[in-house]
Amino acid sequence: MKDDFKLPEDCTDMGEVRIGVDTTDRELMELLDRRFGYMRAAARIKTDRNVVRDEGRKAEVIENARADAENRALPADELARMWDDLVETSIAYEMEEWDRIRA
Repeated sequence: MKDDFKLPEDCTDMGEVRIGVDTTDRELMELLDRRFGYMRAAARIKTDRNVVRDEGRKAEVIENARADAENRALPADELARMWDDLVETSIAYEMEEWDRIRA
């Protein structure tokens, strides 16, 4: 896959758009890999499995994403729902890691 890409405002055809989308998707996956690395770190650091789920922190993360989306004029409610899924998936992953580390 081609690694050079144009920014959205510089695209002049759908081939360039698709290259940009594919490149961005790979970058997003790299960021998700790093985010889940933090979940592995949290699982290693937390000594009590009962503190893996923190509803206050979850609400804060989702609200931060919603506010950031609003500031960028993006669909904030839809992105907040995506972040809810991301956080729930992260919590489940962290719990699995917590159990794996202590097995």
